[in-house]
Amino acid sequence: MVCQECGKRPATVHYTKIVNNQKTEYHMCEQCARDKGELDLSFGFDPGFSIHNLLAGLLDMEVPGGAMQSPSKQTTKCPTCGLSYSEFSRSGRLGCSDCYDAFARQMEPLLRRIQGSTAHTGKVPERTGGVVKLEQDIRKLTEELQSAVDAEEFEKAAALRDRIREIKRELEEGQGGQE
Repeated sequence: MVCQECGKRPATVHYTKIVNNQKTEYHMCEQCARDKGELDLSFGFDPGFSIHNLLAGLLDMEVPGGAMQSPSKQTTKCPTCGLSYSEFSRSGRLGCSDCYDAFARQMEPLLRRIQGSTAHTGKVPERTGGVVKLEQDIRKLTEELQSAVDAEEFEKAAALRDRIREIKRELEEGQGGQE
């Protein structure tokens, strides 16, 4: 893609502006973006801002009014690297992969607040042809179907069953065309 401003250099800066519910996409080279003042890498944040500071701030939010942390948060340590929860909450960095297990109880509310869930679902690129996404949709709908049956919401369950069949048909048609 070529820069929309100069038409010469490759567009390496891509951004979207939404003003009054009107979406406009821009594709510019770095030089034109700088000239127009659109290349502000701080995005309005303090230059000292880091993701680690953000995480540490969120961890502090769990202690209302800056009160002392509970004894479990003070004494919990990772058995592998020895990092304490209080050190983690100051730095925002875990010491090793085992820290996730060691601090799981304390981190669960944080992850729920940041991501809305504690289960990683990931994303599927559009260019995969949609097969993976359709398979994910089937798994999700199957879980919803089971919940609806357990709650004896049979009309909802029937609608979910029909949607699952429809997606499976789409999958079969898509795979048949690729053979």
